[in-house]
Amino acid sequence: MIAALYGQGDAESSRLHAAAQGGLFPSAFDLCDYPAATEPSRHPVDTMLITAIAAAVCYLAATIVIGLRLFRSGAERLPPRLAGLLAMAAGVLLHALLIYHNTFTAAGLNLGFFNSFSVAAWGIVALLLASSLGKPVEKLGLVLLPIAALTIFLELRFPTTRLLEDDAPSGLKIHVLISILAYSVLALGSVQALLLAVQDQHLRNRHPGGFIRALPPLQTMETLLFEMIGVGFFLLSLALVTGLMFLENIFAQHLVHKTVLAITSWIVFGTLLWGRFRFGWRGRTAIAWTLSGFVVLMLAYFGTKAVLELILKR
Repeated sequence: MIAALYGQGDAESSRLHAAAQGGLFPSAFDLCDYPAATEPSRHPVDTMLITAIAAAVCYLAATIVIGLRLFRSGAERLPPRLAGLLAMAAGVLLHALLIYHNTFTAAGLNLGFFNSFSVAAWGIVALLLASSLGKPVEKLGLVLLPIAALTIFLELRFPTTRLLEDDAPSGLKIHVLISILAYSVLALGSVQALLLAVQDQHLRNRHPGGFIRALPPLQTMETLLFEMIGVGFFLLSLALVTGLMFLENIFAQHLVHKTVLAITSWIVFGTLLWGRFRFGWRGRTAIAWTLSGFVVLMLAYFGTKAVLELILKR
């Protein structure tokens, strides 16, 4: 369907055609693995640096508040939960400003490796913040917020440029957005699975003390895990469908591994949900399937892109 938009003799169209060759869902972050014709416009370094430092500080401040509430749950004086959420919200807003400066350029969307990494981290934290307003899941920030702060540093220290041009079909942009959302939700689920594994281990060893006491009951934690996986699986399915609709040559020899990894991840998460519904899978079985699916998904997103941009410099 998209092939009709491209002509053989038009250089600009050829670049856009190359963008559509990126493959199925995992190529959302490398739709345009071709040299940028124009470097993205950047705001003054000092402004970006101040914004980046402020965002990272807010993330780390929120981490400290969450950590104190977890590990000193029996203390009389603890920072209020609202303080952690406000610090997280400030970090999300500042991080969004930084992403806007680096991603939305005059030449198109910059989806370079570290910039994409930062965008994904922002999406994860933003979803965590939204979820925390109604459910006690902000404790996942103990792992996710420091990682988000790290992505900010990497984005500034190692700037990369891969452009999805403004005149690219809307379907490609929709595919990118859905892919980022799918990855973000399933990343939250993987961290939830890790926390659930720690909680399960402590309970099995009859050592439910420390921060374990501050966590919701095990059954509630499992319910939250499968809610995240369910939403993530739905978004992953949409990402695969939009990839089939708007991307071409998804089984080309140099792209087939991306497609296979994406579909494999979808099968793993689908099997987990089916096993939960049919056999009542829970505990260590659910944790193992969740982490396996996310590892495959992470390879699909960033594995090949890291090799191309950071090792082969293509």
